[in-house]
Amino acid sequence: MSFKKFKPLGNRLLVKRSEAEMSKGGILLPDSAQEKPRRGEVLAVGPGKMQEDGTVSNMEIKAGDQVLFGSFAGTEVSVDEEEFLILSEDDVLAVVE
Repeated sequence: MSFKKFKPLGNRLLVKRSEAEMSKGGILLPDSAQEKPRRGEVLAVGPGKMQEDGTVSNMEIKAGDQVLFGSFAGTEVSVDEEEFLILSEDDVLAVVE
């Protein structure tokens, strides 16, 4: 199954984390000791958040955006041995331009 079969609901985003970078000193840490990157690419977006009056708010973030998010934000999911993150639009701290 591919991530393309996922359609986030509400104001949620499907994000692929960026690859971890090597330290400036060239030290490679084992995966268990590395902090997971807090940056990623948005692969899919939901339709938007339902408001109390029944309208749907537009998403400010779109597929292809590079975003920054908090360390403990979102829910990790695994599809075909690939790791993705489902985030609420509210969990996104910034869009990187």
